[in-house]
Amino acid sequence: MQHAGAGKTYNAGMFLENGMLLTLGCLCFFSFMAGMIDAAVGGGGLIQTPALFNFLPNYSAATLFGTNKMSSAVGTLSAARSYLKRVKLPWNLVLPAAATAFVMSFAGAATVNAIPKAYIRPMVLVLLIVMAVYTLWKKDFGKLHKPVAIGRREMAMGMAIGGAIGFYDGLFGPGTGSFLIFLFIRCFAFDFLHASAAAKVVNLTTNVAALTFFIPTGNVLFQYAIPMAGFNVLGAMAGSWIAMKKGAGFVRILFLLLTSVLIGKLGWDMAVSWLA
Repeated sequence: MQHAGAGKTYNAGMFLENGMLLTLGCLCFFSFMAGMIDAAVGGGGLIQTPALFNFLPNYSAATLFGTNKMSSAVGTLSAARSYLKRVKLPWNLVLPAAATAFVMSFAGAATVNAIPKAYIRPMVLVLLIVMAVYTLWKKDFGKLHKPVAIGRREMAMGMAIGGAIGFYDGLFGPGTGSFLIFLFIRCFAFDFLHASAAAKVVNLTTNVAALTFFIPTGNVLFQYAIPMAGFNVLGAMAGSWIAMKKGAGFVRILFLLLTSVLIGKLGWDMAVSWLA
């Protein structure tokens, strides 16, 4: 069997040479951890994407992003199924938001080179800080599930949220799940569990939209993406089980921890780029 990626061809024998099996094992481990974190509070890309860049430095960014999307899409699907067995969602809100997110995620991926990342990072950093402060300040934020009635105004708001976050995910990505969870709680009075479930549905569509761009252009390393997807699913099953077992209060703590890590990472990246 042969697999192509970034202008190189591998057969089964070559796959076992030059430490590739060890590399795959490490990537599968990080994929499991990413799936577990992402299923609970989003942000799995914070773990999986740097791992791909560290262990596969000779491939293009587009190829690594495509491989990441393939793995995370399968894990997100598994997490969404686990949540939906236990959590009931207002589909008249979630489905239009997901549809808009799909379209805008593809648009974001198609224009990924048009907007410099240096302009996006400061804005995202400020938004993450605002989210963390607001969640800390509102002690009951996301603990109670008292969703608002879904009318035309709420549907329009959901589509706007899906479109904006979908475009961001296609263009840049870090924190997509966390942004979705925060907005579903803030705008529609979901608790963290229902917001996580809704975020998974919307995030699944953004991943699929990105793959419709990455796969036809040959930017997925299937020899890595397929095994990683399996471990991402196992992690997603563990993460969704933990979230539903521990409840919304536990997920709130994880959300704050992940948001803090995202703030630290983006702040560090900005500082490094300014000092370089």
